[in-house]
Amino acid sequence: MRMMLRVSIPVETGNAAVRNGSLGTTIKSILDKVKPEAVYFAEENGERTGYIFFDMKDSSQLPSIAEPWFLAFNARITVRPAMNLQDLAAAGPDFERDVKAYGK
Repeated sequence: MRMMLRVSIPVETGNAAVRNGSLGTTIKSILDKVKPEAVYFAEENGERTGYIFFDMKDSSQLPSIAEPWFLAFNARITVRPAMNLQDLAAAGPDFERDVKAYGK
């Protein structure tokens, strides 16, 4: 299942990693394990934040995806299922069924 992982790195931890030169290499090392479909970085609430889209085959993978961020950066994460345009289009019949069953 396609998932979206949002990783927020606290300013102090991120600054320390920038100063010692480890921010980029540590992020790359973590991402190399996850093999994401797409990765975007932005500021959110004043923190360095990554949006990582990846395929999770089984929920038992979650600790190996989350723990490196916790351990390396004391990061806060959220993980959610995500759809692309093709997934949304494939869900069309379900929308129609639900509208008939529950729509007013």
